[in-house]
Amino acid sequence: MEIKILGTGCSKCKTLTKNTEEAVTELNLNAKVNKVEDIVEIMNYNVMSTPALVIDGKVVSKGKLLSTKEVKELLTK
Repeated sequence: MEIKILGTGCSKCKTLTKNTEEAVTELNLNAKVNKVEDIVEIMNYNVMSTPALVIDGKVVSKGKLLSTKEVKELLTK
């Protein structure tokens, strides 16, 4: 599983990264969490508001700070 956090480095983006890493650890998933801060790459996902969460190439959330619980729900779908 490949997980990307799209964001320019704001506090919400950093918090979503932390929450996602916690969710991966709690679920004991074999997943890599990557932070994408390059605005061109973010725009390639058609994301105009950050933070955004991408799971296996699919944008599952954008413009919202998700809690660890919410991330876990998306990861187990």
